Amino acid sequence: MLSAKADELDRMVLRLKAMSRGLRHAAVCPATSHAACPSFQRLLKAAAAGALENRQRRLARPVL
Repeated sequence: MLSAKADELDRMVLRLKAMSRGLRHAAVCPATSHAACPSFQRLLKAAAAGALENRQRRLARPVL
């Protein structure tokens, strides 16, 4: 159980680092809008994929 929680925290750290990079990029991005920025679009897709993976993991988790 402790190992599983540590794994969950490691995944959370990776997601938070990705979010931080995205915010830093958005702060200095020269694109006229974030929707026009290929880098920002990639970050959004990665975030959406991570959110879907987390939801599926939660739904698969047995209820105690």
